[in-house]
Amino acid sequence: MLKALNTKILLAILAVLLAIASTAAYRRHEAAKAAELREQREYELFRQQVEKDRKKQSSAAANEGKVWQKYVP
Repeated sequence: MLKALNTKILLAILAVLLAIASTAAYRRHEAAKAAELREQREYELFRQQVEKDRKKQSSAAANEGKVWQKYVP
């Protein structure tokens, strides 16, 4: 009888430990997903900023000839 009780207690303890371990693994997985999503979002914002700056600089270079034509006698 005591042996059966000890076995049940041991199984309950193992179940609790398994639940704790799976919760920790799930949290790590969710944190990794969130970090990857944040990294993708930051990269996308960076690419948009680079594209915006490139267009701005390209536009300024395209208009440079027109500006100098106004000042050349």
